Amino acid sequence: MSTPLMPYQPINLSPAELAAVSYLARYSGETHTLYSSQLRRWFGWCQTNGLDPLIGIQRAHVELYVRHLGESGLMASSVCTSMHAVRGYFRFAHIDGLIVSDPAVYARLPKIYSDESRTQGLDRLELIRFLQVAQTLTVHHGALAYLLGINALRASEAAAVRIEDFAETLRGHRVLHLVGKGNKPATMPITVPVLRVLEACRGERTDGPLILRPNSGNPIDRRDVYRMVARIAKAATIPRHISPHSLRHAAITNALDAGVPLRDAQILARHADPRTTEHYDRARGNLDRHGVHFLTAYVAGV
Repeated sequence: MSTPLMPYQPINLSPAELAAVSYLARYSGETHTLYSSQLRRWFGWCQTNGLDPLIGIQRAHVELYVRHLGESGLMASSVCTSMHAVRGYFRFAHIDGLIVSDPAVYARLPKIYSDESRTQGLDRLELIRFLQVAQTLTVHHGALAYLLGINALRASEAAAVRIEDFAETLRGHRVLHLVGKGNKPATMPITVPVLRVLEACRGERTDGPLILRPNSGNPIDRRDVYRMVARIAKAATIPRHISPHSLRHAAITNALDAGVPLRDAQILARHADPRTTEHYDRARGNLDRHGVHFLTAYVAGV
């Protein structure tokens, strides 16, 4: 008895289903889950309106779907996000020759006017207090706080750090090796304060996951990261919701406020596009540093 190479056999799939399976095969993990959900929503809308999700779709149909998403209560940014998989689905169906043209390529999406990230990060004094308080809870909370708030790691990245990942020294720097978003490998230096808390968390261990659940000693996961951050924020009496991304946001914005050039901040954040880093730059909206002050001082004699 032979084992099939594919979980889905093309002979049993409609063109629309085959296009969906082929497109989703490009992704894994949370991205696969998200895009699957977005395509299910598109397929459901098409079924409700008596349409094949692929064959015969025109730009007008895609425009109507975009309007449907907006009328369902989604914000403009959420509408655009919900269209990521749908647009990719049609793009690759066109590339694969399943359709003659891409009906979504010129579909109009709502405009998003966002000059700054809306995430509530921490200012310099709040970040300092967060890091200090974290170390008073457990060595695991301390290591997590520094990885998020200084090295700008994402929640899943911090949870995945192993002791072996920061054992190497390159050109005089202790470095941390990690695999980031999109399975992209990255290497970043570890400063002395960060190394100190990581070594304290490591203790006598020489390998294995770095940050453990303080009570059970089991490795943490992404949900544990959220819970630990919330506990630190509460102990630090920070009067608003703080998430792991708030710490990443704080690391990037405080680096920019400290005068780190945008290019270097982009490397810290591991953003592919510098415009993404710019969205974190609170200084552009900082009234104390607004250009009008400099202009007024320059022409004060007028």
